[in-house]
Amino acid sequence: MMISYGPFMTTETRTRLLQGAVDALRSQGIAGVSARTIAAAAGVNQALVFYHFGSVDELVAAAALWSTEQRVAECRGRFQQVRSLRGLSAVGRELRAKDPAAGEVAVLGQVLAGAQTNPALCAATREALGLWVTEIEQVLTRVLAGSALGEVADVPGLARAVAASFVGMELTAVVDPDGDEAAFRALDQLGAVLECLDDLGPATRRDVRLTVRRSVRKKGGGAGA
Repeated sequence: MMISYGPFMTTETRTRLLQGAVDALRSQGIAGVSARTIAAAAGVNQALVFYHFGSVDELVAAAALWSTEQRVAECRGRFQQVRSLRGLSAVGRELRAKDPAAGEVAVLGQVLAGAQTNPALCAATREALGLWVTEIEQVLTRVLAGSALGEVADVPGLARAVAASFVGMELTAVVDPDGDEAAFRALDQLGAVLECLDDLGPATRRDVRLTVRRSVRKKGGGAGA
C-alpha cells in the first residue's frame, strides 16, 4: 500500500500525525479513533489528516506500520541474543513488561481487530505483523538448527503462530491475566521439553525424529513429510 504524504508535508508534521494516531489508538481503541481524536492527540487541525493522508484509515494504517517498525528495531538486538525457545519466551515477557496494554503491540492488536471488518487496514496490518514474524523466524531458525524439532518443524509457519500468539496474548492480558501467565508458562515448558530432547543420546534422538516424522506424515503434512 503506497501512501502519499503530500508535497508540503514536513517531517515534523508527518511524525506528529503518525504519533497522534498511535496515541489515539492507545487511549480510544480502534472504535474511538477519528480525525478529531487524532488531531487532538497530535495538536493539529483535523483537516491535515485528510490533506496529507486522504483518510483516517490510511493514517491509521501508516501509523501501525510506523510504530511497529520502531519497536522491532528497538528489539532486534535482544532477539539476536536468544539461544533457546525459553529465551524467546523470556524476550516475550520482557516486551510485555516494557510494552504494557497501552504499548506498541497493543496498538497493532487494535488495528488488527479493525482489519477484520475494514479491508483498508488489512495490507498495513499484514505488513506490520510480518515485521515481527521475520524477527521471530530468524530466532527459530537459529535455535532449532540441529535439534529434533528443527528437522521436522515448519519454521516459517511456527514463526507466524508465535507472532500471532504474542499479539493475541497482549489483547487478552487485561481481561485474563492468569491465562496470559499460563500461556507464557506453557511456552517455557515447551522450551524445557525441547532442551531435554536435545540432551538425549544420538540413538534416542534419532528415534524421536523418526516418530515425529511418521506422525506428521500420518496427519498429512509438515516440513518433514
